[in-house]
Amino acid sequence: MKEFKIINTFLFNAVFLSTASFGQEIVTDRPNQTESALTVPKGSLQIESGILFGFTNQEGISERQVLIPTNLFRFGLTKGIELRSVAQLESLKNKTTFEEINGVSDFEIGTKVQLFKKEQVNTQVAFLTHFLIPIGSNGLTNEKFGSISKLAAAIEFGPKVGAGYNLGYSYFGNGKGNLTYSIATGFKLTEQTSLYIEPFGEIVELEKHLLNVDAGFTYLLRDNLQLDFSFGTGINNTMTYMALGFSWNIKLNGNQN
Repeated sequence: MKEFKIINTFLFNAVFLSTASFGQEIVTDRPNQTESALTVPKGSLQIESGILFGFTNQEGISERQVLIPTNLFRFGLTKGIELRSVAQLESLKNKTTFEEINGVSDFEIGTKVQLFKKEQVNTQVAFLTHFLIPIGSNGLTNEKFGSISKLAAAIEFGPKVGAGYNLGYSYFGNGKGNLTYSIATGFKLTEQTSLYIEPFGEIVELEKHLLNVDAGFTYLLRDNLQLDFSFGTGINNTMTYMALGFSWNIKLNGNQN
């Protein structure tokens, strides 16, 4: 179940619009697994929220997970540096025993730093890290402090095709930790609509490889308001999910560089 929580922690975290900005104002870290290689503009608050319905079957234990809502808050502290936090309500049900737990997941706080971005170069690189604070409800908390870190890169192959890549490491207070990766390829269909497809996975405890794939789309209502839909499934493990969400960028002052 820990590996599925990693998936969901960043589920509401970049479709294609996160791998390439295409000149629009909002660049998101949802709905896929690949974190954007861009930070939000200085002085702006970006809210990325949604709902998720997921199912897993690991070692004979079948579980249903519902996140309503999950929220990623991103604030542009300076040019190239943003502050981040993740908060979500979670419902977890054992499909075998019918035991159900409802409450709050562990809180996350972190930052993303832009490492490389030049106008004349079609590649961007960023680093992000989150600290997990074990204040969640009984049965939903990891009970120990942890961290999730990722190196994010993005490249544009043209005005309508781009890709994003993540390589990360997660540690939950015991064991060896997990290596994570994702590769998202996106396609801009219209000025408002983009699609993506993405293999992603992790090496749990540096031993067991879990491979998954997801796909989805975004629809741009305004330059600063975006809707999304995504779905995913396990390749060598039993996991499925479906998610809906929206993202909203709010200018808190007029000085954004």
